[in-house]
Amino acid sequence: MTTTTAVANDIVGTKRGRWPVGLLLVAAPVFLVGWMIIWPIISAIGRTVWLPNEGGERSFSLETYAFFFSDQYSLNNLWLTLWTTGVCALILILICLPISLYLRFAKGRLAAYVQGLAIFPMFVPSIILSYAIIRVLGPNGTVDLLLNSVGLPKIRSPYLTPWGPVIGLVWDNIPLTVLILLSGLGAVSNQSIEAARDVGAGRWALLWHIILPRISNSVLVAVSFTVLGIFSSFTLPYVLGPAAPEMMGPFMQRTFRDVNDPTMAITQAVIAFGFCIVFGLFYVRSVAKNRAA
Repeated sequence: MTTTTAVANDIVGTKRGRWPVGLLLVAAPVFLVGWMIIWPIISAIGRTVWLPNEGGERSFSLETYAFFFSDQYSLNNLWLTLWTTGVCALILILICLPISLYLRFAKGRLAAYVQGLAIFPMFVPSIILSYAIIRVLGPNGTVDLLLNSVGLPKIRSPYLTPWGPVIGLVWDNIPLTVLILLSGLGAVSNQSIEAARDVGAGRWALLWHIILPRISNSVLVAVSFTVLGIFSSFTLPYVLGPAAPEMMGPFMQRTFRDVNDPTMAITQAVIAFGFCIVFGLFYVRSVAKNRAA
């Protein structure tokens, strides 16, 4: 009993001795997060609720938020951003889940080629992707020329329509979504698949009862990252999207630069952050749940 107690005390003492070292290791990144992320958020919120009055003194006011939610143009931009984000997230899951399933269970050279094609958009800058889409799907682009060569009518170009950013954002987010889903599929063991097949489970039963329950957290993480990236995107909506309504990224930039209203631009950023933090909480909850498990 004495030996066991001594060993336990040594372990506790060792852990207590490591605490300062652990705190020092995380101090730098925590400081950077607080300085570069948390403080700018608090400062931005403060600048939008403490506004100067006619006498130059600052007082609490929600005037900018009231204007945003009463201005039809601002609401249209917010709705377009939400619509684009939702459509992109749905299309990404529908495209990337089959690709991830194929890469998880397929073997051979073809699977390697498919994985290379799925990861390829990660190495293409957004501005190059934008102009490539314009040259292919834009008016008098490659698709139009091919259709005209065989006597078919032109297509209605998605360029400068809400579908233009959707195409670009889906293409741009395929690599990250595939990698996240593929990582989650790594938790699905071959033994569980074979055991389900031995009792007569078909492909849809395997997908619904074996695979999807085990990758639900990965799907949630993939959707969260997709939403956070798309909601705050700028280049693709700016180049490919319509001038009005416009997504929140170009809207904030135009309000800051062209309208010269930084307070309203910060208000728009705070509102966008409010929507993004909801999906961020889903991601944090998923990570915490995995750690607890």
